Amino acid sequence: MKKPLLTLTGIGLSFGAYTVLEDANFSVPEGAVVSLIGPNGAGKTSLFNCITGFYRPNKGSIMFDGQELMRLKPHHVTRAGIARTFQNVRLFQQMTVLENVMSGMHCRTRSGAIAAILRTPRQRAEEAEIRDFSMECLQFVGVTDDYNREATTLAYGHQRRIEIARALATKPKLLLLDEPAAGLNAGEKQELIELIQRIRDERGISVMLIEHDTGLVMKVSERISVLDHGVKIAEGPPKEIQANPKVIEAYLGQEGEEADLDD
Repeated sequence: MKKPLLTLTGIGLSFGAYTVLEDANFSVPEGAVVSLIGPNGAGKTSLFNCITGFYRPNKGSIMFDGQELMRLKPHHVTRAGIARTFQNVRLFQQMTVLENVMSGMHCRTRSGAIAAILRTPRQRAEEAEIRDFSMECLQFVGVTDDYNREATTLAYGHQRRIEIARALATKPKLLLLDEPAAGLNAGEKQELIELIQRIRDERGISVMLIEHDTGLVMKVSERISVLDHGVKIAEGPPKEIQANPKVIEAYLGQEGEEADLDD
């Protein structure tokens, strides 16, 4: 059995009288691809926000690679080895494709502001290293040209890949993908499945994704957890989740791909 890389225990999150997450328990094994699914408003993105330090849970524990994350700020979580993408693509405007990806390596830089101003040999060497690794990340996700174009002018599918490349540039141990297939066509979704598998197999990075396209989830995931109104109602391999009565009931009334667990 694979060793847990991330373990969430008893996570509770509320805003006033509104409970978002209630006693949530999850784990992500090393070298695994796992998914988190559930109806709209189930608390999926809120869970990601807790893991990455954007929200501070009211109770519980978040252990990552032997370190407690509960009190860490987002940039410290990134430095610890967790990277993420967002539901809506968040690329820096008026920055090139390459500059966007290079910004992801900021958490790994060693040269300070004075070295940058003086352009010391060490700073120049580090800048070249950042550029080379960022180019490698872009090539890995399949963006092989347009490095100097403004990132937000590229096609939507390319922007999704650039955001993943920027996350990879942080050199993570765990990659959190928030609805990575949103807005993609069938061909792009198949390419995304292959990319996620390569991230795990070739980079050794564990992946946890939130996704409404349950067909994609069933194909790419080793294990799936299901949230409904902030409570985990099921967890297991894809075939088990597809047949789970609680999961089927939770999706009743949902429209589109999200409702079809046999997609």
